[in-house]
This record gives sequence, C-alpha cells and structure tokens, in this order.
Amino acid sequence: MADSNVTRMAQVLVDYSTAIQPGDTVLIEATTLAEELVREVYRRVLERGGHPHLLLALPDQDEIFYAAASRDEQLDFVPALHHYAAENFDARIRIYSEGNTRGLNSVNPARQARRQKALSVVQRAVFRRAAADQLRWVSTLFPTQAYAMEAGMGWHEYCQFVFSACAVDGSVADPVAYWQEVGKQQQKFITAFQGHDRVTLRGPNVDLTLSIRERRFLNSCGIHNMPDGEIYTGPVEDSVEGWVRFTYPAIYGGRAVEGVELTFQKGQVVRATARTNLEFLEQTLNSDPGARYLGEFAIGTNFHIHRFTGNILFDEKIGGTFHMALGNSYPETGGRNQSAIHWDMICDLRTDSEILVDGEVVYRNGEFLI
Repeated sequence: MADSNVTRMAQVLVDYSTAIQPGDTVLIEATTLAEELVREVYRRVLERGGHPHLLLALPDQDEIFYAAASRDEQLDFVPALHHYAAENFDARIRIYSEGNTRGLNSVNPARQARRQKALSVVQRAVFRRAAADQLRWVSTLFPTQAYAMEAGMGWHEYCQFVFSACAVDGSVADPVAYWQEVGKQQQKFITAFQGHDRVTLRGPNVDLTLSIRERRFLNSCGIHNMPDGEIYTGPVEDSVEGWVRFTYPAIYGGRAVEGVELTFQKGQVVRATARTNLEFLEQTLNSDPGARYLGEFAIGTNFHIHRFTGNILFDEKIGGTFHMALGNSYPETGGRNQSAIHWDMICDLRTDSEILVDGEVVYRNGEFLI
C-alpha cells in the first residue's frame, strides 16, 4: 500500500499537471530511488488509458558517466531515447530523485559545460513542442536522504516539507482544486505586469531595470512544476540594466556558487563576481553568446516554501523572492534568447525592497499590493 501522500502526488501529476487522456504516450523519468512514486504514476497513467514508458536511471549515473566517459563524442552525444520522447511523445513526467547532490563537484567545468550543450538539445525540443501545445510536461521531486541533508533537515521533516509544498500532505481536501485556486490568484498578480513596459527592482540587493514590452507573463500553478508558485516571463533581451546580488547560492549542474553579483549593460552580463566557484561561473557564462543574457524574470509566491533548500525546484518558488535565469528563454513568453544553459538565481525581496511597473509600486517587502 502506497503512502497516501505519494498517492495524492501521483493524482496531481497525472490528472492535473499532464492531464493524461486515453491513448497518450507518456515518458516517466526518475532514478530507482523514486520507485514508490514511479509505481503510483505508472499505475495511474494506465488507469487513465495512457501508455506509460519508464526511463529509469541509477542514483549515481551522472557521476559514473563523467568518471568513465573518455571520449569527446560521448560528451557530445544527445541521449537518443530522451530526444525521441521529447520530439514524439504526448507527455513527460520527470521525477528528480538524486542519491548524491554533490556527486559532480569534482567534475571539470569545461567537460560539464560541453555535456550540457548536448543535453540542451532535448530541453529545447521540450520547450518548442510545449510552446506549440504538442507536449505536456511536469518536473517534480521525490524526497531522498541526499535532498534532506542538502536542505539541512531531518528525513521525516524533509518529507513533510516536500509534501506540504506540493499541497498533497492532506492539509487540503482536494489538491487539484488547491492548485487551480493558486492559478486564479496569480492571474491577478499578472495583471499588474501584462501590457506594461518598464520594470524596476530596488532594494539592498538589487538596483535593476528591464523591459517586458510585448512579452507574456505565464502563470506557474502546478502544470509544469510540482511544487509550484511563481509568475514569469522572458525580458526584452537587450533591455536589462543595473546590478543584482543573489542572496542564496546559485546551484547549477551540482555545483553551488555563493555570493554571485552580476552587472548588466544593454542586457548583457558585463561583470560577474562570486565568493566561491568563480571559475565555474565564468566558464558557464562563456558557454555560448546567449549565456550572458537573461532568459527569464520571475517572482516566487509559494509561502509554504519558507526556507532555502539547495534545490531550485523549491527555492525559486520561495514566497517573497524573485529570480532570474541566465540563458535559454521559454518561447511561449515571447523570449528569444537561445543558449545551452538555463541557470536560475534567487534574490530575497522581503526587506526594504520594492518592484515598480512603469513607475507604479506594485510589490513591497515580499508582497503584492493588489
């Protein structure tokens, strides 16, 4: 008998996030550590008349890959099964379930960046087909001991945190209805931005302006991420001016870069500093021309996520923060930037901070004034 939290999670992923219908081909990606949730998702897809396909990985598979792959063509190889599913399947359910969040810390950054270019082919296919309403996808997380240790929590505490953030812990009668209501509330926030031009962010950690002219804000309410809770867009690529200091470690490819500060001119990062792993930051910024431009500007709204955990799926949704992603844009926002990377970095806005839209304050100290 599956844990009731896991059963409710599978319900949300299959019935709401990807809305599986009879005949749908569905890719389920996870490591073997997520067997309990994989089993329930697999079962529910079948009950909905879909065709589930399991693509399971070893918990330490990436670590093995970088240790054993000795040829450049192995780094450059695009995973064939992942690519086929991204180009042809109806739905993709990805369940993060790592066994060691620090397993890639000693990998050569240049090799990691090269591998990321190959993997980005799959991600671009997902973004492109999703923007054309040809692919439904969701990414989620199954709690593991590794994630709990990274978050600085006990095992049982972390499990409760995860299921609470996803609203599948039994605290609400109907988790699907809960996420639908989140969508309605966030749509009100979007109205403060949509159709406007100049966004200004001010606070002890940011002095930044950017344009959202003719860009679309998307309502992230459990369709593509679980947990969720954010609104986001792709800023006009050459419009970003100013400075930001990210208040949380910026984690990418298993590496944490602390104290990241970026300065923008005409949309491009012209200066980057960090307290740790500066070499990795600089090499990633040099991955390709698009890596120095923003692909996303977003505001987190999930106040059930009340602390930094070292996992971007949760941390970018922290209520009272904003985040920006260097690199690839989501085409459905109108963003045009292309890159092999998409690196989210988070900044707290809960103290002496505000957001203005065309000169009007719409957000102050972590809350919308709506």
